[in-house]
Amino acid sequence: MSRRVESWGRLSREPHEWRPLTDRKQAAAAIAGGRGLVFGNGRSYGDVGLNPGGTLWSARGLDRFIAFDRDSGVIECEAGVTLRELIAVTLPQGWFVGVTPGTQDVTVGGAIANDVHGKNHHRGGSFGEHVESLELCRTDGQVIACGPGQQEPWFRATVGGLGLTGLITRARLRLRRVPGPWIESEALGFASVAEFVQLSDASLADWEYAVAWIDCLASRDGKLRGVIFRGNHVDDARPLPLRREWRWPFTPPLSLVNGVSLRAFNALYLMRQHAAAGRRMRQPYVPFFYPLDGVADWNRIYGPRGFYQYQCVLPPPDHEAAAAELLELIARSGSGSFLGVIKTFGSRPPAGLLSFPMPGITIALDFPNHGAATLRLFESLNAVVQRAGGRLYPAKDACMPRELFEQGYPRLAEFRAFRDPGLSSQLSRRLLGD
Repeated sequence: MSRRVESWGRLSREPHEWRPLTDRKQAAAAIAGGRGLVFGNGRSYGDVGLNPGGTLWSARGLDRFIAFDRDSGVIECEAGVTLRELIAVTLPQGWFVGVTPGTQDVTVGGAIANDVHGKNHHRGGSFGEHVESLELCRTDGQVIACGPGQQEPWFRATVGGLGLTGLITRARLRLRRVPGPWIESEALGFASVAEFVQLSDASLADWEYAVAWIDCLASRDGKLRGVIFRGNHVDDARPLPLRREWRWPFTPPLSLVNGVSLRAFNALYLMRQHAAAGRRMRQPYVPFFYPLDGVADWNRIYGPRGFYQYQCVLPPPDHEAAAAELLELIARSGSGSFLGVIKTFGSRPPAGLLSFPMPGITIALDFPNHGAATLRLFESLNAVVQRAGGRLYPAKDACMPRELFEQGYPRLAEFRAFRDPGLSSQLSRRLLGD
């Protein structure tokens, strides 16, 4: 059947031939000989999960748990299971995902295909490091079981492989033991990129998680306003309080994210965080890891034209200067988002051939879609990233130039050998030419 499908950024809503997958044992036959793309839960921001005018095989119906060893923390599930569903099953047993992105509504298959990262890269690396094995179905009928030490080249190509090596039907994940659902956290303010890096580096020994919010409008002439949040799992027997999720009720005719709303929100947010600075507090895991999940459909606030998310990583030795330059360009543009994020990646080797994390500073910001003006800003930001030897995150991207993609991912030629010729996305046609 035909269905109009959009990504989380809501930049377009084009018709696709929609084909749900509901039976893992029939999935290989369902895609054999076909041409299309596998679709998870639609939480990628750009066009990595879109195939306008073509077929989308929806894997969300592959949502069954297969096995769970409560002693070792190894769980096997189908690829359409979301992290929200996974955590609901495993956290009451004392286990948590080794790495989680900023939303729990991504599927396991999507987390692998985009090799998502979280607030603990210095300890946990990326999601792919916690995958023990997976099953991959190709459109030529092959079914490949792979993992570290087993058909490993296929595994390294599929982790972070943008959904272009085949359909992931199931995966075995290694969870991490936690004492409960509470997080002990601390917030500290900073006033420059250098100060952020110092605080982040100082957090690595004693804190598993570290991430910072930045005021994207205040970074001018080397000045910066931001707050770093550090956290650890903590033993606390209290039950979690009831948490209601609110749903954004409508799409406004214009973006509600503008210079006036940004300045007001950022000033109030900074005032609140400074009042609590330096004090340790305990909070449930959901608001610490997933602050935006408390508002369903929050992406509607950007209006009918949608929004871009721009995420880059800037490697040393010039990462501080490059980050300061990039943030100043954003501040002078008067654009940006409520939730500007900056954090550091550790020196762990990448899990996949096209994995995004690399040592350095990563910055992520949402931008309302103002058409040509937004794209001109991105050209300026891309120039900073390219000079610094950095890269953009394809899972968030909708307009990266091919030259920057090829420069940022030096193992791209090696990856091409594992492409499934029956799989294609709007992103692959834009960046790979097919």
